[in-house]
Amino acid sequence: MKSSRRRSREFALQGLYQWQLAGTDPLTIVEQLSDAEGFDKIDGDYFKALLTGAVAGSADMEQLIAPLLDRAYKSLSPVERGILLLAGYEFKNQIEVPYRVIINEAIELAKSFGGTDGHKYVNGVLDKMAMQLRAVEFNAARA
Repeated sequence: MKSSRRRSREFALQGLYQWQLAGTDPLTIVEQLSDAEGFDKIDGDYFKALLTGAVAGSADMEQLIAPLLDRAYKSLSPVERGILLLAGYEFKNQIEVPYRVIINEAIELAKSFGGTDGHKYVNGVLDKMAMQLRAVEFNAARA
């Protein structure tokens, strides 16, 4: 059974996808998704924080992500970009969530919604991101 936070991440990813493709305002996306099946099973506050926070921080996060990639940021699929934005937001702003949980959740999103081997790519990028954004926790886990 999926946790309410996993469901929140799934809906946030859908919202980020819509935001990237249509430029829809995050609050409008929240309203639209709130009618979707399964929305009542999510952590609504966490979902809103993920979606609005990832959108608000997207320009800064793109600058952080771009050097970690082996290709142009814009050449990533909207799903992969959305997952990296979500995970980056969580690394920076949800300190109570262990970085390994964030990476695992991102991999599960990539397996469910991304391309065939997208989860492997996401994993590699997020490992590098965790080294930067969660250096103390990352190094303690490696020790």
